[in-house]
Amino acid sequence: MTSLTIPTIDDVRAAVPVIREHFSPPPLIRSYALEKRLGLPESRRVWIKDYGWTPVGSFKLMGALNWMANHSDEIGDRCVAAHSSGNFASGISFAGMRYGKRVIVVMPDTAPEVKFNLTKSFGAEVRTYNIARDAETGERDQLTKQIAEEENAVQASPYNDPHVIAGNGVGGLEIVDELKAAGRDVSHFFCQVSGGGLMAGHALAIADGFPDARIVGVEPDGATDFQQSLAAGERVIIKKPTSICDGLLSYSVGEYNWPILQQCVGTAAVIADLDTRRAMKWIYEKHGLRTEPSGAIATAAALDEKADLGDAGDIVIVLSGRNVDEAAFRDWIADV
Repeated sequence: MTSLTIPTIDDVRAAVPVIREHFSPPPLIRSYALEKRLGLPESRRVWIKDYGWTPVGSFKLMGALNWMANHSDEIGDRCVAAHSSGNFASGISFAGMRYGKRVIVVMPDTAPEVKFNLTKSFGAEVRTYNIARDAETGERDQLTKQIAEEENAVQASPYNDPHVIAGNGVGGLEIVDELKAAGRDVSHFFCQVSGGGLMAGHALAIADGFPDARIVGVEPDGATDFQQSLAAGERVIIKKPTSICDGLLSYSVGEYNWPILQQCVGTAAVIADLDTRRAMKWIYEKHGLRTEPSGAIATAAALDEKADLGDAGDIVIVLSGRNVDEAAFRDWIADV
């Protein structure tokens, strides 16, 4: 592997003014209902960082904006090519709109309609690939590369990029700053892991602000590349990840992401889709929020009866996105 420039907490801090230029911090919500459900004493609190409130309905906008800002001069009058399960697609589309850049995104043919519509609403062109056969054909990467070559485009990664990681980490700094200002301490931080763009950025911020916090990476039981990587001590690639969590189906964590995850994230929580569906229903009933499966899975990990939550400190949970089709959402929360 060639030498990589791994982003640091200073890179995350440098991304703050970039992100603030475009949208306000998503809310950090205190969950009284979850405190009660977990049986916590009055001294402890549970906080949900809800990225459903961003202009694109997910955390992906932060990394996309920071990537676009740092590549704007290089792009010039060329276009941007990227692949995405859906949320980075709308994020990079929004960033392209803000910076006046043409964007072409490759998305799976099974992506939720809401993600297709969001992406197109900000001006990006969308092309699809057959996700069912991608593990064998590599169609997604081939199509993205083809677009980059034919259009002379600059290619953006949804997670395996220092600027994407640093941009996403701004949300982690928001969590740290808000809780420190309130005199709070954090014992546990639950966050989704797929390619690692969200977790790597947040882990840098949480580990810096609350060095004693236990940082827990959460992934579906049909896509456990991160858990396997932690056990092996090196990046593990899985051939065909499966889950209702369409945003958590990467084949492995990224090269730029892995060193940060290995250093900062000591635990992987593996969650069954049924438990994710139950968490979706719980969040909807207790907080009135309609979440996508990938967004709710970290809450499912905190609700897991096997989770060791210790006896002191606050718990922070990332709700990474809320882009889900209504019919699918209703089906998933029925009869659980």
